[in-house]
Amino acid sequence: MSERLSPSGHDLTPLTDQEKQQRAAALTPEEQRILLNQGTEPPFCGGLLDNKEDGVYHCKLCDLPLFHSATKFESGTGWPSFYQPVDDTHIHRLEDHSHGMIRTEIRCARCDGHLGHVFPDGPPPTGERHCLNSASLVFKVTEV
Repeated sequence: MSERLSPSGHDLTPLTDQEKQQRAAALTPEEQRILLNQGTEPPFCGGLLDNKEDGVYHCKLCDLPLFHSATKFESGTGWPSFYQPVDDTHIHRLEDHSHGMIRTEIRCARCDGHLGHVFPDGPPPTGERHCLNSASLVFKVTEV
C-alpha cells in the first residue's frame, strides 16, 4: 500500500488490523474501551482536561498529531475541547445516532480510533467544539 500524506505532511496510511492490535495491546483496558469501542470517559476526570502546557495532542493509538494546545479552550463541559484540528484531514467525522441523539463523532483518520464528538457551539474562528476523551490522547510538549 502506498503512503497517503495529509496536506501538513503526515502519513495517513491506514493501520492494518494487525498493527492496530499490536498498538492496542499497550493501552489500558479503559483506553481500549474508549478508542476501540466508542466509549466515553466521565466528565471532569480526564488527565488532560486542565493541561495548560504548549504542545500537541496526538492520537494515543497511532501517534498522529491531532490538536495544538493553542486551539484548546475551556468549554465547561468536563472534557478537553479544541476549536480546530492540526489538519482537517487528520479527523474523520461520522454521524452518531447513539444515546437517543444525533451527534458528529470524530475518529482518527489513520487508525479509526474514537476521539470524541464535535459540536457547532465553539469559539471563533471555526465555531466548532471538538470535545475529546483524554484517554484517546497523548500530549507532547513543544520543543523550544
